[in-house]
Amino acid sequence: MDSDQFTTCPFCDSCLPLSQLTGRHANFHFWELQHDFDLPTIILLSPNVDSPPQSLPREQATTISLSGAKYSGGGETSSENGECKMNDRISCLIVSQTRCEFHKVEAGLMTLLKNCLESEIGNSISILSGYVDHFQCLESEDAGWGCGWRNIQMLSSHLLFQRPEARKALFGGSGFVPDILSLQRWLEIAWQKGFDPLGSAQFNHAIFGSKKWIGTTECAALLRSFGLRARVVDFGPKESQSIPGSSADNARNETSIHLVKQKDKEGSGYQVLMDFVWNYFLDENSIQFGQKHVVISEKTPLYFQHDGHSRTIVGIQVNYQQKRHLQYNLLILDPAQPLLKDPSGRKLGGKNS
Repeated sequence: MDSDQFTTCPFCDSCLPLSQLTGRHANFHFWELQHDFDLPTIILLSPNVDSPPQSLPREQATTISLSGAKYSGGGETSSENGECKMNDRISCLIVSQTRCEFHKVEAGLMTLLKNCLESEIGNSISILSGYVDHFQCLESEDAGWGCGWRNIQMLSSHLLFQRPEARKALFGGSGFVPDILSLQRWLEIAWQKGFDPLGSAQFNHAIFGSKKWIGTTECAALLRSFGLRARVVDFGPKESQSIPGSSADNARNETSIHLVKQKDKEGSGYQVLMDFVWNYFLDENSIQFGQKHVVISEKTPLYFQHDGHSRTIVGIQVNYQQKRHLQYNLLILDPAQPLLKDPSGRKLGGKNS
């Protein structure tokens, strides 16, 4: 007797073994959805993901209104039907999403960094986030375009480990960090819920399977769609301000701010950034240095985007130099950096190849 559990596909109502629903069958329906969105090309990032068929008859169109989250198909137009379809898609994604593999550092990567900072000689103070895993861009998968997704994975690793309330909300309560393809599907669901309509329009409302760069607003939209607070802070001059993330609930989610009001002529933008990061991690209500020069903050890491790249800020160090001069060093995890190794060649951090 077959021991495989059976379940009903939320898309076509077929009764299938659970193993089939979480594999080729579910991926086909997601591809079908992308086909209706007129996505011109699907680029599969993993050899484990089955390729979609080359053609598919389109008997009826499916349209989505981002502002109202209403769907139409076969003549039916109702918010209740749209909510049902949305819940079905979320349920299917929860069971079909794939865990992203990475190299887990014994005792934690941030503990390793803390030990290194404590061994330094000098007059310095460092503040670090708690637990964070490092996810690295791979030449065979996402080199040159995947840094934004890798930073989302790093932020997610912290939230899943440190924040029980976030662990229950993120990715359907799966408890793990999904791969890039799964994150792309979650971002599309966030767009369909009405988060960041301007950003969604820039991507033609479709991101699954593409190699397009993403940034802070996409990260904010994704996190906000799970009920988490996310703030976008712009350190560029006012005239080059990026489009802030938005959502269906502007009163609750529009918390973006702009710190540099004019062009930076004397390096003031750099100092504004350093002051912001220091004050963010300092969190005077929880930080007490005492005799220690390395402490752990309760704050979440920061997604740091700049021209052509993005990284994850996991802390900051200040060195007290002569004449009371302060030198700030951002402590970052860079998804573009290769695996860390100790002198013996043993992997210390990064994603498995």
